[in-house]
Amino acid sequence: MNSKERVRAAIAKQPVDRVPLGFYLVDHDTISRVIGRPTYLRNRVAQKLAYWAGRRDEVVESMKADITDFYTKIDCVDLLTFKEGQMEGVAVPPKGFRPENPPRKIDENTYEEADGSIWKFSPDANDVALIPHFKVSDELKEYTVDEFAGRTPPAIPDPSCFEYADHLIAVFGQDRYIAGFSGGLVAITMLDGTEKGLMTLALQPDEIKVCNEQRVFQQNFLDEYYIRTGVDGVLIEYDMAGTNGPLVSPSMFRELCFPYYRERIQHIKQFVPQVILHNCGNNLPIMDMLVDGGIDAYESIQTNSAMSVKALIKGYGDRLCVWGAVALEWLIDGTPDDARREVRRCFEDAKDAPGFILGPSHSIAFGTKYDNFMAMLDEFVKLRDRIYY
Repeated sequence: MNSKERVRAAIAKQPVDRVPLGFYLVDHDTISRVIGRPTYLRNRVAQKLAYWAGRRDEVVESMKADITDFYTKIDCVDLLTFKEGQMEGVAVPPKGFRPENPPRKIDENTYEEADGSIWKFSPDANDVALIPHFKVSDELKEYTVDEFAGRTPPAIPDPSCFEYADHLIAVFGQDRYIAGFSGGLVAITMLDGTEKGLMTLALQPDEIKVCNEQRVFQQNFLDEYYIRTGVDGVLIEYDMAGTNGPLVSPSMFRELCFPYYRERIQHIKQFVPQVILHNCGNNLPIMDMLVDGGIDAYESIQTNSAMSVKALIKGYGDRLCVWGAVALEWLIDGTPDDARREVRRCFEDAKDAPGFILGPSHSIAFGTKYDNFMAMLDEFVKLRDRIYY
């Protein structure tokens, strides 16, 4: 089996020759260390500054070269995604992009937009935050059904927005499994942020339903453009929970979220046979519905919540491929021995799984120790030929 065949079979819960490996995303510090040079891939600060400076084409060409070198050197990875190149939405800006009025530099890590909004950069945390110039009202907005009644199709994206994604498919799509993106996912719709959004869900359910219908229409329309030719499956993502449980009750999820979530997955499956869900937090109380919606694999098994490889295999292993779950905490704060122990633990936890892909509990996040990352890969290669299926 090659990597593509191996991942397809694992997601379909069919026998494989060895356990596959996949990353949801990899941040720039790890990529830079592997390829031996700085990269714009998952480098939020450097990438945004370069786009503002009108260097879009340079950035994209650099990312294409860097992702090629990274996955050529880390050739034990079977499942690839577009996430490392993501910056604005799920694609890069169009070719030749140059902002008309880029933000003004105030100091080394602070920039001001023309309207007074402030960008704060935190290179040490690989983080970028926008502080709006206006004060957000504390009052809950009263929405109306008519606000969401329109069914105007969204703008068709410029084909060059997919230049990075199409490059990844062209270089690696023959042998490795590529999980691409889609027009989006509708699930727990939170208008005006988390706190107000949850209040709106409770107090204005009819408006939320019509809003969801509008979003499903728009996202269905975009699938034709965002689901690229040559991908093997689609990775959808939508965080719906904290470490203690989902953001809404199971009954509210079933009424206000599940029908639209399911419709989106079924529409995506008109283009690809397999859909993978990335969803952080403890989603066990709504997992029945997440699986019933039609997903084939689940990723982001955070080990600081009730989620675990064992729990998912026990409850859903006959219906779901499990992707995870080397604890991110040990990759960042532990030792190479800790990383190796985590790989062995995951293999043991998944020994009865009909379908399993090894990966981190979330991502190869910023701050991951290089020696821990390499120890994880080395231990994986030593163990991957052990057949569990």
